[in-house]
Amino acid sequence: MYSCRSLIALSLKNPHPFSLYKPHISSFSLLFSSSSRQDRITLADYLLRRHLFSPETVSKLSSPEKYLKNPENSDSVLSFLEESGFSRTQIEQVIKRDPVVLSAKLDTTIKPKIKVLQDSGLSPTDIAEIISTGPWILRGSTDYRLGQTFLTLKSVLGSVVGVSKVLKRHGLLLVRDLEKTLIPNVEFLKSCGISSSQMVKYVYNFPRFFLNKPETIKECVRRVDEMGFSRESKTFLFAIRAISSMTVGSWELKLELFRSLGFSDDDIASAFRRAPHVFAISERKIKEVTRTLVHKGRSDISFIIRHPGLLGYSVENRLEPRLQVLEVLETKKLLPRKPSLTTVLTFTDERFFEKYVLPYLNEVGNLYASLMRANRQQKPVLLVENSQI
Repeated sequence: MYSCRSLIALSLKNPHPFSLYKPHISSFSLLFSSSSRQDRITLADYLLRRHLFSPETVSKLSSPEKYLKNPENSDSVLSFLEESGFSRTQIEQVIKRDPVVLSAKLDTTIKPKIKVLQDSGLSPTDIAEIISTGPWILRGSTDYRLGQTFLTLKSVLGSVVGVSKVLKRHGLLLVRDLEKTLIPNVEFLKSCGISSSQMVKYVYNFPRFFLNKPETIKECVRRVDEMGFSRESKTFLFAIRAISSMTVGSWELKLELFRSLGFSDDDIASAFRRAPHVFAISERKIKEVTRTLVHKGRSDISFIIRHPGLLGYSVENRLEPRLQVLEVLETKKLLPRKPSLTTVLTFTDERFFEKYVLPYLNEVGNLYASLMRANRQQKPVLLVENSQI
């Protein structure tokens, strides 16, 4: 395997790297020499020397030392992508994620799929963004299936703009058989009372959830119902997703974790109905947040049982900084009355800063700024610095 350092050295060994290029020819329109046994070239050499890919990109390829079978075909593929509106960065992303694209047949595999996407109403910019995040699209299904999958997504999301939005994040959807997963799952969840608008938002944010087998989704709904969850709740879908993200064994272990923290079975059911998403959080984080709230927040397990959503917050980015600021203010008796811990922890960053930091800059400004710097949250830091503490 090539290291990034060795690849940089290799690229520097090319005595005339730019002699391969002519001003009037695009960087990917290079003719390659004969691919005879004597002139075989590795993928790393090809990308570094022939097309000046960055060493960082080449170092992340799974097998850069393998020989390229047909450099001339690869030249044509790269040239076509550039002519289709792909930027250099996007082209490198495509090859880094799926180098097999270099060996794909341009006229019978890549061009027809790009045309399907063009005919579906996507702009060149949209296509480049989608392919660069999911290059498997170029070789993952038949052209007919690709078009049908696009139409299926459009029937659920309502527009080409909507399809483009979700594919830029999850291009893999285009190579799945959505008629066997997405469509039956959407129809079943609609029968459970979930609105179309809520469904669309969920497809945008959690498209992989809808790729579960329909029988899996139905079983998850049954288990959510058993937990006493109302189907009219806005978090009903979150509850189904939380359960679908774990095996039955993992779910039981999570229940045992909550019991070990002091939750009764009724408490667990109540917490699940209030904040189902926290059940998908790792055991380590749940323990860490509980320990922080109990010891530094001077609360007890009953407080967490009443406010289970707090388990989803970051200890480093939210709980620790706010609890430390609150401790200083209370120790110096600067607050007119003791604030609600729930309120303090659920405020937005901006609201917390305005209420508990800005009025007391001399006392907690530097402390809060240093904590935020440590966690790379620069906005509050800049506000403190601009105040010239």
